[in-house]
Amino acid sequence: MSDDILSYLPALRAFARSLCGNATDADDLVQETLLRAIENISGYTPGTNLRAWLFTIMRNRFYSNCIKRKRERTGDVDCASQQPAVPAQQEWQVRIQELERALAALPVHYREAIVLVVVLEESYARAAEILECDIGTIKSRINRGRRMLRKALGEDN
Repeated sequence: MSDDILSYLPALRAFARSLCGNATDADDLVQETLLRAIENISGYTPGTNLRAWLFTIMRNRFYSNCIKRKRERTGDVDCASQQPAVPAQQEWQVRIQELERALAALPVHYREAIVLVVVLEESYARAAEILECDIGTIKSRINRGRRMLRKALGEDN
């Protein structure tokens, strides 16, 4: 099973990055997720969807961490350590940053659905299973989320 978990690391990192908004916190979330998975391996049923199980653990850890952070303020939002050291010099880098900001600005339920289905290429059914909602809800969130992204990026037609 360890080989299976390793193959999911890129997808876990991408999902964590979409939730956290920066690479450092995302890497911490991935590490925390893997630790929780190892600690609770008895809760995993062999033959079921390991990827969905890992995503669910990650999502739950993310929300738990958010609740903790609200109680434990640890620095200013405009802290110099959070500022990019070198500004982007190529247009595609700027566009990617704009997309990341627009994605981060989406309500979390739209962002989760878009990242799972569009970025990580999960099926609607798998995304519905991971997010614990109906498949129609996922389709609606994807549609509305895409519209919000187009509007935020100035591509609203």
